[in-house]
Amino acid sequence: MDPPLNEIYKNLLFKQITNTENNVPKIPSSFSVTAVVEEVELPVIDVSHLIDGAEKERDKCKEEIARASREWGFFQVINHGISMDVLDKMRQEQIRVFREPFDKKSKSERFSAGSYRWGTPSATCLRQLSWSEAFHVPMTDISDNKDFTTISSTMEKFSLESEALAHTLADVLAEKSGRKSNFFKEKCVRNTCYLRMNRYPPCPKPSEVYGLMPHTDSDFLTILYQDQVGGLQLIKDNRWIAVKPNPHALIINIGDLFQAWSNGIYKSVEHRVMTNPTMERFSTAYFLCPSYDAVIECSGDCPTYRNFSFREFRQQVQEDVKKLGYKVGLPRFINHLY
Repeated sequence: MDPPLNEIYKNLLFKQITNTENNVPKIPSSFSVTAVVEEVELPVIDVSHLIDGAEKERDKCKEEIARASREWGFFQVINHGISMDVLDKMRQEQIRVFREPFDKKSKSERFSAGSYRWGTPSATCLRQLSWSEAFHVPMTDISDNKDFTTISSTMEKFSLESEALAHTLADVLAEKSGRKSNFFKEKCVRNTCYLRMNRYPPCPKPSEVYGLMPHTDSDFLTILYQDQVGGLQLIKDNRWIAVKPNPHALIINIGDLFQAWSNGIYKSVEHRVMTNPTMERFSTAYFLCPSYDAVIECSGDCPTYRNFSFREFRQQVQEDVKKLGYKVGLPRFINHLY
């Protein structure tokens, strides 16, 4: 069932012992597997007020969303409109798919080629290895799937409800940044977004490797449905904190594109997933992405970032990961005219 992560671990460990990784570029300081950190609860926002609340409640809810996005880059939403029935079925189907033999998963024709991923193909040292497997699925794979299986219909329901929530939140954030527009409605359509199902197997060396390397998300915003095992950590006030799981909430985090689009008002925060020695962890993420040709225009008279297309951003990220072993992201797009 599990991908051959142990073999990759042994190979990378042997490399380190024999000092054959001398040419590996210096890893950022945050890329070190640390000891226990403080567990906190993210801001919790009842987003039903956006629909059912009086004007005063709606305004208060909008401000809570904007404040959390400015100060944390992460928050939780309750009464979010995605039914527990859909969430439960999504988890059941996800577990069933990951229980299949590794060979079957890696050769699966259920989704487009390359959707199944495991470990970190570009890893040259242990700190770059992610102890996890995933199906990273373009929404076109779901909407165009003629073989309407249980998992495809479940993913369709989950993605449709996630899409509605994502657009609601994006419109609120645009409004609160002073840029109320139709950008998200026009550029972030169903076929440009992604769904990712993650599984983090138990790891015999939890102090040496990550479940998922420290990173920021290359999208506008992410909706995460996770189980109660825990392991998600993020940077707040220059230190790592652990996110306390909330069974009633979904986690929302701001991506790189929203940070650029808002001229740094909203924060795309570095986060990671820690491994667990005895328990596996599951999560499902919905990524709100624009079309590849969409241009991200930084707002304000003194834009921090230059204009760039989503295609250019993705290509730069892929190039950096291949060359350096990790993502650089927005610093590559700083506007040097100001």
